[in-house]
Amino acid sequence: MQTATRYTNTAILLHWLVAILIISGFCLGVTMVNIPGLTPTKLKYFSWHKWIGVTVLALACLRLLWRLTHAAPPHPAGMSDWNIKLASIMHGLLYLLIFAVPVSGYFYSLAAGVPVVYLGLFPLPVLIDPNPEWKPVLKAVHYWLNVTLLASVILHVLGALKHHFIDQDGIFKRMMPGKQT
Repeated sequence: MQTATRYTNTAILLHWLVAILIISGFCLGVTMVNIPGLTPTKLKYFSWHKWIGVTVLALACLRLLWRLTHAAPPHPAGMSDWNIKLASIMHGLLYLLIFAVPVSGYFYSLAAGVPVVYLGLFPLPVLIDPNPEWKPVLKAVHYWLNVTLLASVILHVLGALKHHFIDQDGIFKRMMPGKQT
């Protein structure tokens, strides 16, 4: 039986969908908070940002279920133990953050007294009452989790590029869409 050298197509699809949504949500978040006042455009962007967050959370759940039932391909034989450990820590942190960032945003929105209505159609449950004391705390938590996610994504991309251009060990290609030769 041959060992897989790359992730499944489903894992690859979920990886790139989540990556694109995280980048989009981050860019939209930075844009919307820099719009002065309370404008229709700003409100629209806030809704879109929340919809992206809910979608990331749903896809993260699917991704975690897929990962728990489908083993990752093995690391290249020459990869050092410290590099494997570092990759494991980074992937664990990324998984934690793709859950924590949307959840913190959801609770921040609820503490601000603004319910989340997915796609303008499906109201999410209101798990906490509006709370002016928790609002700034949850806003700060959401902000710092996003900063940590941004830094982690940058390190993840740099690590992938290192593996591709310096180590040339095939790690980068394991998560690339399309048929690999």
